[in-house]
Amino acid sequence: MENYYRCPTQRLNFYKPMKEYKCVIFDCDGVLVDSELLGNQVFVDMANEQGAGIDISYAMQHFKGGFLNDSIRQVEAIIQKQLPLDFEIEYRQRSYEMFSTHLKPVEGVEQVLSKLTLPFCVASSGPQEKIKRNLATAGLSSFFKNNIFSCYDIGKWKPDPAIYLYASESMGYSPNECLVIEDSFKGAKAATSGGFDVYGYTLLNEDPDFEKEVTKTFEQMEELISLLKL
Repeated sequence: MENYYRCPTQRLNFYKPMKEYKCVIFDCDGVLVDSELLGNQVFVDMANEQGAGIDISYAMQHFKGGFLNDSIRQVEAIIQKQLPLDFEIEYRQRSYEMFSTHLKPVEGVEQVLSKLTLPFCVASSGPQEKIKRNLATAGLSSFFKNNIFSCYDIGKWKPDPAIYLYASESMGYSPNECLVIEDSFKGAKAATSGGFDVYGYTLLNEDPDFEKEVTKTFEQMEELISLLKL
């Protein structure tokens, strides 16, 4: 039997068929692995060592889901000087050390991936090495194999839609056949700009505009099992 949802812009007796997707594209940080708080705390600590005076809430709102170099430029604007040339290298090293001992899969995501029968992949702002290392640390590598796409592969970063267009084309689907799972405003903006539907994971959301940008929201990862009819 066909599934239906009530269309809020029409009379109560009007129903519209629910969309069925052919491919699911997952963001990585904060969606598959619980790295957002860990990585942003390392970044906050290092930025504050240079006099930024920011906290984790600020970082989660302004840096989450974006390109590291953009975050560095924002901190430099705050402190009115350039950060040390080795800032990114040190950040990568310190965050890798943090991830190696504290990183876990997002709660419930293993159950979702185990039940998912549609083709799926991961598309992330991070370098390939970081994505693969974090997936391995969290025990999720076997789910994705070679279906891993990085903004560094194409030289364009969220909120540019290029990474999601690249991932969908590589998987063999058009944007309107794909569903993106995101947890950041920049990531959601990238997906919607490319013509994708987006389900927004809101558990650690700090951006008031995030929920306005997505097709549907959910707070617990296990909710995807029912949302995707798994």
